[in-house]
Amino acid sequence: MDKSNKKALLALGVGGFGIGMTEFVIMGILPDVAGSLQISIPQAGHFISAYALGVVVGAPTLTALSGKWPAHKVLLYLMIWFTVFNTLSAFSTSYTSLMIARFLSGLPHGAFFGIGAVVAGKLAKEGKAAQAIATMFAGLTIANVIGVPIGTYLGHHYNWNLSFLLVGFVGIIAMISIYFWIPKMEKSSSEGFLKDLKVFKRVEIWLLILLTTVGTGGFFAWYSYIAPLLTNVSGHSQNMVSYAMILAGLGMVFGNFIGAKMAEIFSPLKAVIISLSLMVMVLLINFLVAANPVAILILTFIIGIVSFMVGTPIQLAIIRASKGSEMLGSSMNQSAFNMGNASGAFFAGLPIAMGFGFTSASLVGALMAGTGIAIAVIIIVFSKSRTVNTRRKMAYNS
Repeated sequence: MDKSNKKALLALGVGGFGIGMTEFVIMGILPDVAGSLQISIPQAGHFISAYALGVVVGAPTLTALSGKWPAHKVLLYLMIWFTVFNTLSAFSTSYTSLMIARFLSGLPHGAFFGIGAVVAGKLAKEGKAAQAIATMFAGLTIANVIGVPIGTYLGHHYNWNLSFLLVGFVGIIAMISIYFWIPKMEKSSSEGFLKDLKVFKRVEIWLLILLTTVGTGGFFAWYSYIAPLLTNVSGHSQNMVSYAMILAGLGMVFGNFIGAKMAEIFSPLKAVIISLSLMVMVLLINFLVAANPVAILILTFIIGIVSFMVGTPIQLAIIRASKGSEMLGSSMNQSAFNMGNASGAFFAGLPIAMGFGFTSASLVGALMAGTGIAIAVIIIVFSKSRTVNTRRKMAYNS
């Protein structure tokens, strides 16, 4: 890969860093936001949901509507949007204004990663698309190690508004990087708006979206309740939660690139099955040893690794399945990740509310990851069956 293409991938990574920071920093400053706006912490949790809803709505909508413009310009416009509304979040003075700002901040998230993944793949050398996509997603994982802790520290010790101002600053750097480093490219859509929508007639696309939602939901089932698990079950102090989050973030960084390498060695779906199988195993072990304060920290790092091994392979699988409408399909996968975030937290919360304890979240996560394996197997069988039928028709017609 030449130097200019490496700079282009770095620009995508910077954008991913900003997006990862704004998505996760709100979780660390939730009590500070709640106190400032004089609302309850559960009410402040709505800001997380508002952002996720923005991702789900914005990913297919903005990708489809921007198809007539060149990809490099779309990425720049999306980052401008992201920067403006994250900066405005810092100046929100009420529950309503921050809810609106968070929803609007989330709109470009899925479209940026979806279009960026396709662009990264095109910039890569033959057979290195997975590594290029992983480079972009590295920004999101590194944000959990560096950006989120810094943003949380600023928000907790000074003012939560500074956290979003920092996100806005990262957005400006990303805008400049994209403007100067992303090469000129063709229009985002190769088919056109109405033809792009036909991708949703493909059963395989819906199965892949379901796989991402359910399979990655296994990680979020565990991650959503990591704080009470560490403090109430493992006996760690509240201060240790921040360090544990950094451990998980470091694991995500390693897992992201391991998953990309697996996607090059195996087929993307086989890499997904391996990753989800490992996720089931480590979540079950986590359930069994959660009371051990040392083991839980080691597993936090390991779960971070195996959970993010699935990201690049599943992104690559949906890009290949969306031939002709790659950017729309790729963006929809980002919606699915956020639906996985919401569903994982919801389903894991049910047994906790019923009194089964915080360790039950790991069992729910293992069950969801296991269901993801079953869906991946179904997709492989369906794909092979379709290929056989196609060959039979071709042989019959000839």
